[in-house]
Amino acid sequence: MNGSYMAIGLYILLLIICAPIVGRYMFKVFERNTQTLEVRWLSRLGFDCSEQGIGEYLKAIIALTILGILLLMMILMGQASLPGNPLHYPGLSWDLAFNTAVSFVTNTNWQAYAGELQLSSFSQTLGLAVQNFVSAAVGIAVAIAIFRGIARQSTDKLGNFWVDAVRSVLFILLPLAFILAIVLVSQGVPQTLSASHQVTLLSGVKSLVHLGDVASQVAIKQLGSNGGGFYGVNSAYPLENPTQLSNFLECFAIILLPAALIFTFGYYIRHHKHTRTLFITMTAFLLVWLLLTICFEVARDPSLHGLGLMDAQHWFGKESRFGPALTALWGVVTTATSNGSVNGMHDSMSILGGMMVLSNMLLGSLYYGGVGSGIYGLLVYLLLTVFIAGLMSGRTPDYLGKRIGAYEIKWMIVAMLVMPLGVLLLASIAWFWPGSHSALFNHGAHGITEWLYAYTSAVGDNGSAFAGFGADMPVHNILLAVGMLLGRFGIMFPMLLIAARMAKQPKTTGGDLPVSGPLFGGLLSSVIILVGGLSFLPVLVLGPVAEYLKMHG
Repeated sequence: MNGSYMAIGLYILLLIICAPIVGRYMFKVFERNTQTLEVRWLSRLGFDCSEQGIGEYLKAIIALTILGILLLMMILMGQASLPGNPLHYPGLSWDLAFNTAVSFVTNTNWQAYAGELQLSSFSQTLGLAVQNFVSAAVGIAVAIAIFRGIARQSTDKLGNFWVDAVRSVLFILLPLAFILAIVLVSQGVPQTLSASHQVTLLSGVKSLVHLGDVASQVAIKQLGSNGGGFYGVNSAYPLENPTQLSNFLECFAIILLPAALIFTFGYYIRHHKHTRTLFITMTAFLLVWLLLTICFEVARDPSLHGLGLMDAQHWFGKESRFGPALTALWGVVTTATSNGSVNGMHDSMSILGGMMVLSNMLLGSLYYGGVGSGIYGLLVYLLLTVFIAGLMSGRTPDYLGKRIGAYEIKWMIVAMLVMPLGVLLLASIAWFWPGSHSALFNHGAHGITEWLYAYTSAVGDNGSAFAGFGADMPVHNILLAVGMLLGRFGIMFPMLLIAARMAKQPKTTGGDLPVSGPLFGGLLSSVIILVGGLSFLPVLVLGPVAEYLKMHG
């Protein structure tokens, strides 16, 4: 266990060192000269590379999203007739293909299937892996547009979506994914064109091991906050995550770009004290959640004492190579972002440990969040904090010299209602749908937790699964897909509209609320907990809290 705690300390230290460096690099990437090679290449392909207003920007996002969903559905449903299918897998049903296509295009990567048992190499590589890059690039591009809107004045231009998306792929995602994939291959993660290999087990029984371009998909699923594993059990599978080093690097890749974007924001607004305050506040959230989760995971379970299994809670459901502490680290990091990959089963965590990773998503994966989506989700609460503080102090609510008026408040409320309405409404519709309960493998309070986790994961664009929930049913495939679309664009579009409105304003000087320091960090944290967290307190009482009280009553 001491080695695990040292690894966690090194993890936090590297995050503090690397995030500002990568954040500055990303700023330079997006503020390159407009006549660079990639811009000329896009122009020759027929794209208009001039700066876009909010209307053109939204149209580009919608067009790419619809095209991505349709193409991926065609690949998944028609994989039996496409090349790269040596194991002769049939095509997916329309509802599962729709769910999967929406999942990967929205950067959620919820998986209601087992990849190595249902998807061909063609579907994995040219279908899912491509969308891992594209969906992450869209998130980054939108974040950059929002940064520009807040930083600029007296303009209606937010940059060019196509240029920003291409730069995200070429200069950020591809190089980092290539380096990580090479390291993962050195650790034993497969990267081959072969679909399977027959091996003889120690028992003498012959077994088929599924292979493919695993390392390249694992690299981008982690870096792009995607999380969809090549294998059904994700990074808990030895071929996807074979060593301590691969476990550390895959887990670190989850949080690197989301944390770095906070510092990228600082270079746009030229207010580094403010972004340092945001980074410290988010890191404090991470540490509090991590420490509590570790405490719950290593605590002895009183219900096992009578069986003479006082230490069983330490390891049940955990990968024995990593242990409870590193499983807790991965669980907290993957739900603090919108990554969704796992190296252990969340359903096997302690009751309160499972509640911690669930509550992470219920808060909207705000501290750090996904690539791009985390920072603009955080900005919703940041603007609300400034507005509340302005009302309490009698000031006109201003953020970085830009007034927060009725228009901004309206769209902030829309964005804030996405999680509570999306999760609770869709989960309730599914709950009362005839036959939907056959998806539950457990009942009572634990079953409610599994149900809530699935819909929270979808609306939160996270994609991790609690297990114990058979999601591959038409009603769940469709409702979960609706939740993914709502979670992705229900926050993205309002923040783009707010940023476009702020870009048109001239900056004012003087009278701004101080947005750096411990006081502002504490105020922001309070708003996140009170506004974001308390919305879900009743349903948490019905699920994990009730289960805990019943278990220990």
